[in-house]
Amino acid sequence: MQISVWMIALLMVALFAVSAESQNLPNLYNVREFGAKGDGVTDDTAAFQAALDKAGKEGGGVVHAPRGNYLFKGHLNVPNAVTLQGIWQSVPAHNGIRDQGLPKPTDDGTTFLVTENADKEDGPPFITLNTNSTLKGVVLYYPEQNVNDTPKAYPWAIAMRGKNPAVLDVEMLNPYNGIDATQNERHLIRNVHGQPIRRGVWIDSIYDIGRVENVHFNPWWSMHPKLFQWQMANGEAFIFGRTDWQYVLNTFCFGYKVGYRFIQSTAGGTNGNFLGIGADDCWTAVLVEQSAPFGILITNGEFVSFHGPDPTMVEVTKTHTGSVRFVNCAFWGPSNQIARIAGSGTVGFSDCTFTQWDSKREGRYAIQVESGTVLIRGCEFRENKAQIELGEAVRRAVITGNVITGAIRISNKSKGSVQIGNNAGE
Repeated sequence: MQISVWMIALLMVALFAVSAESQNLPNLYNVREFGAKGDGVTDDTAAFQAALDKAGKEGGGVVHAPRGNYLFKGHLNVPNAVTLQGIWQSVPAHNGIRDQGLPKPTDDGTTFLVTENADKEDGPPFITLNTNSTLKGVVLYYPEQNVNDTPKAYPWAIAMRGKNPAVLDVEMLNPYNGIDATQNERHLIRNVHGQPIRRGVWIDSIYDIGRVENVHFNPWWSMHPKLFQWQMANGEAFIFGRTDWQYVLNTFCFGYKVGYRFIQSTAGGTNGNFLGIGADDCWTAVLVEQSAPFGILITNGEFVSFHGPDPTMVEVTKTHTGSVRFVNCAFWGPSNQIARIAGSGTVGFSDCTFTQWDSKREGRYAIQVESGTVLIRGCEFRENKAQIELGEAVRRAVITGNVITGAIRISNKSKGSVQIGNNAGE
């Protein structure tokens, strides 16, 4: 079949028309047209804010930041129904920095260089999202952080406010504080990677369902000793206060003092569904200070602890009054103990696997329960070491149907109601 000259001409006209139309899409605002340079030297704060304000005044739209290194000496506010978007359609990979000059990770995409409020943690966030606004497809980088020094404190990189704010496909390469997801409704944090140094994601005062999906924090930016040891001694990857029906899926963190911390804020505690979450090389993988009565449900988790003054996978403190359940989770790494439990609440382990506790051969039990209620059912203790210790203040306990390597070593000093039976040792 031959294509005539006329057909080729018509096709070219059609393609030209589509191209011309795409250049003039309504509600699409290019920051370059508002004066942004993207050269890593010029302060682009005012240009970006002008584009964002224009989109907001016209009822919403997409503010597009093409490939470039955009320097910010100030902060941005994203109006309602506005998306601030870079070129990335998925989170890029940046493994470290070659120099302390212009950073290697800014050579190939849309990168925001953030400099405002160094050493002023209580300053305004770099980017504030509002109702139905989104940040998508960018890299956030703090060029004044040193890869091998105690980190500089900065305010939150991103604050989520209003209803339905979203952070999608974003790399937070090295912020001091990552995402403040408080005081909003139905936030969505999806496909976010990086190395927040002090805090990763903080969620509190959420009274309608929030969602966190595919968020992974790894030391891609720096594992140099001085900075990374500071992070290990001070960092908290995920912090949850009051949040109702929180959904967390496929999240991971490496190298923090606490992987997942559940607190009692002034607004209350957490209830929610945590599926496929993980924490590796954290001093404490999961720290539960409080949970809502409706419960924290952790399923298919993987937790590893082997550094710090007392490496422990799960710690439930004396302040805990709610309920937390671990189902089909795996715990390993040469820790001191798998879990240390106190408080008056309920803690359950079902169909879990325990390995490598009591690394110093001190005779520690895998699970040490000081008080409250504990349910341990259908789990596997894969080492020939002491398994469970119940203290005098334990109110209730059911320990049944577990598979144990070696002799059954369950110490029961409880004066409460305890049921122990049908456990299979060797």
